[in-house]
Amino acid sequence: MATKILIPKLHPREHTFPDPHCASEEGLLAWGGDLNSDRLLRAYEQGIFPWFNEGDPVLWWSPDPRLILYPCAIKISKSLAKSLKHFEIRYDTCFETVMRQCWQTRLQKGQNSWISEALIEAFCDLHVKGFAHSVETFFEGALVGGLYGLHLGGMFCGESMFSIRRDASKAALVGLCRKIDALGGDFIDCQLPTDHLKSLGAIEISRETFLGFVRKTLTQKTIQAWNNPVSSEPLEALKL
Repeated sequence: MATKILIPKLHPREHTFPDPHCASEEGLLAWGGDLNSDRLLRAYEQGIFPWFNEGDPVLWWSPDPRLILYPCAIKISKSLAKSLKHFEIRYDTCFETVMRQCWQTRLQKGQNSWISEALIEAFCDLHVKGFAHSVETFFEGALVGGLYGLHLGGMFCGESMFSIRRDASKAALVGLCRKIDALGGDFIDCQLPTDHLKSLGAIEISRETFLGFVRKTLTQKTIQAWNNPVSSEPLEALKL
């Protein structure tokens, strides 16, 4: 017989969360609240993130295991290395466009998406405040891929990526690893395990270990500015 688990509802005005260790077996921790930028910031600082289908209540997660990627551990295959020669990577030049492309690309594929106008508004606010960032892949001057997320302490919390040209999102991930490594970052939070990200070097760790990593990096490292000049350095030349 299945065991019923009571999932707490968040207070509509208070930005507090239950202990992440109290999440269900699937990782569901709480529901409700809103996508206010301050609430989002408090969530990610505790290893919690929103994930839900549009039209459903906001669901908050802290899964076990967790998937992370060390910037120096990304795997670049021979075919990817060839593709990288044709791309240019830029940072924070079109943040909102990247979010909307991630949203629209999923919808065009018939997939559900947690990205909404409310989430875009909140993340754009966090972008202005220096927390949210995008990595963009350009081919012959056109945007063909990218990703976005939050940079807190020494961790980057990856949210979503898109690609309209082969290997464009992988190139953005390589560019992200370069950026986080250059800033002295510790790891990239990839959230839920996928075979695709594992093939690129991401590994599974327990929730307990992950939450320890989060506490440590937020305590020991401050947020670094991303205001470096736009890069056009060939990605295949990177030494990660």
